[in-house]
Amino acid sequence: MAVPVSSFAPRTRSRFGVHLQRITSSNFLHYQPAAELWKDLIDLATFRPQPTASGHRPEEDEEEEIVIGWQEKLFSQFEVDLYQNEAACQSPLDYQYRQEILKLENSGGKKNRRIFTYTDSDRYTNLEEHCQRMTTAASEVPSFLVERMANVRRRRQDRRGMEGGILKSRLVTWEPSEEFVRNNHVINTPLQTMHIMADLGPYKKLGYKKYEHVLCTLKVDSNGVITVKPDFTGLKGPYRIETEGEKQELWKYTIDNVSPLAQPEEEERERRVFKDLYGRHKEYLSSLVGTDFEMTVPGALRLFVNGEVVSAQGYEYDNLYVHFFVELPTTHWSSPAFQQLSGVTQTCTTKSLGVDKVAHFSYPFTFEAFFLHEDESSDALPEWPVLYCEVLSLDFWQRYRVEGYGAVVLPATPGSHTLTVSTWRPVELGMVAELRRFFIGGSLELEDLSYVRIPGSFKGERLSRFGLRTETTGTVTFRLHCLQQSRAFMESSSLRKRMRSVLDRLEGFSQQSSIHNVLEAFRRARRRMQEARESLPQDLVSPSGTLVS
Repeated sequence: MAVPVSSFAPRTRSRFGVHLQRITSSNFLHYQPAAELWKDLIDLATFRPQPTASGHRPEEDEEEEIVIGWQEKLFSQFEVDLYQNEAACQSPLDYQYRQEILKLENSGGKKNRRIFTYTDSDRYTNLEEHCQRMTTAASEVPSFLVERMANVRRRRQDRRGMEGGILKSRLVTWEPSEEFVRNNHVINTPLQTMHIMADLGPYKKLGYKKYEHVLCTLKVDSNGVITVKPDFTGLKGPYRIETEGEKQELWKYTIDNVSPLAQPEEEERERRVFKDLYGRHKEYLSSLVGTDFEMTVPGALRLFVNGEVVSAQGYEYDNLYVHFFVELPTTHWSSPAFQQLSGVTQTCTTKSLGVDKVAHFSYPFTFEAFFLHEDESSDALPEWPVLYCEVLSLDFWQRYRVEGYGAVVLPATPGSHTLTVSTWRPVELGMVAELRRFFIGGSLELEDLSYVRIPGSFKGERLSRFGLRTETTGTVTFRLHCLQQSRAFMESSSLRKRMRSVLDRLEGFSQQSSIHNVLEAFRRARRRMQEARESLPQDLVSPSGTLVS
C-alpha cells in the first residue's frame, strides 16, 4: 500500500499498533464451555496449563500488544544477549545499542517480549536489501535478472553525499569487477526502511534467529510516499503465520495506524502541498496537449480512422498483397487536400494455419474525413464511407493475379472494430482461362473497383450484373480504431440537437447496412447452391430441384 505524505522529514507522530497472539489447541479448549461437554468424558479443564513455580503463566507469553513509533528501536532478546558482551560490539552503533540495553537492564528490563524492530541503521536492513526474494516459496530458484537486481540497492540520504560537481576521469568502465558493480548499482531515490519483527520461539526459548519473522515492512522514499507491506489490517481480519518444525504453531497478528490526529497547521501545510502537486500535474498535462488544439467547424463531424490490414486467408496462390482505398460519398463528405485515401501493403508469404494459408500483413494506415449535413428532413439518410480492397498475388516472374475483391462500410460508431471482408473474383468458363491464369498470370479484372458494391457514379434505379460469373475466394481482416470529433458533443444548444439527430440517423444507417450484408450473404449462398445443382447429373435431381435419394 502506498500512502502520500507531506514531506520526507522524520515522522515522529507516526504510530503503529501491533497485536500478536498465538492460536493453539489450549486456546481452543479455553473457548469450550464446560456445560456443553459430555459428562462421561474427562473434564478438559484438567489439560489447561498450570502456573509455574515462579507464578508466571505461559498464557501471558502468548499474547502481546504494543504501540511503535517511526524508526523506534525495540531490542529483541537476541540483541540483548549479544550486546551485553562488549567483545561483540564492532561499530559505534553497536556501542550505542550496548549503552541503551544497559540502561534498560538497570531500569527493570525491556517492556517488549516477542515484538521488536529493525530500523534503517541496522545491519538486517542492508542484508534484506541485498537478499530480495520474488516469491515466498522455499524452493525458489532465482533467475539471472533476479540475481542482478538483488545487487541494486537504495542510496541512503544520510550515508552518501552527491558527487554532482566532480568530473570523473573514467566515464566508461569496460571490464567492471563484481565489487564495482555492487557499489555502483544504486537507485538514486533515497529510501528509509523499518521492519516490525516477532520472535515466535517456544516459551522461555526466545533469542534464536531461526524463530524471527517479519510482521510488517515500512518504507518511505524522498517523494513523500509511505509503503506498508502488508497493509494495515483494518476490517480485513488478522494476518496469520504458521511456523515450521516438529511442533507447528499458528499465530495471528494485526497492524493498525494509531497515529494522533494532525494539528490544524499541519493539515493546512499538507493541503498546500497537495494543491501544489495537483497544479504541477495539471500544467504537465496541459503541456502534453498544447495550446493549439484544433476544433472542428460548427455543425460538422470529424472522423479519424487508425486502421490496420491484419491478415488475408483462404486464397489460391502465395505471395499476397492488398490494394485498398476509401471512397467518400459525393455529398456532405470531404477530406483534406493532403489526405491520401488509398494504400498498398507489402508482399507477404502465407503460413499454414489449420486448413487455410494465412498471410499476416499488420500494415497500418490512417485517414480523416469531414461530414457536414445541411438537410434536416427526417427522410434524409446519410451515406457513410466505404472501404474497398483488392487482393492480388505475385509469383517469381513478377506476374500478378487477382485473387479477390471486397468492400465493407466503415463503422458508424466510435471505438475499436475488427472487420472480416469476404472477397470474390470474376471467372471465365473453360479450361483455357484457368491454364492462362496458371502459366502466364493475369485474369479478369474490374475496371472500376467500386463495382463491388453500387458504384457512386451510378444514378439509375437498378444495377444489373447479369452474365457476370464469380467465385468466392478468401477473406481479409481489418482492425479499425475510429474516433469522432464534433462540437455537438459538448454544446447544449440547438446545434447539439441537430447534430444528435444526424448521429441517430447514422446509427440507423449502420443497422441498415448490417441487414443488407446479411441479405447479401444469403443471396450468395442461394446462388452457390443453384450452381451446385446445375453441376450435378440430371438423373440425380428431381423436377422440384431437390436431390433424389
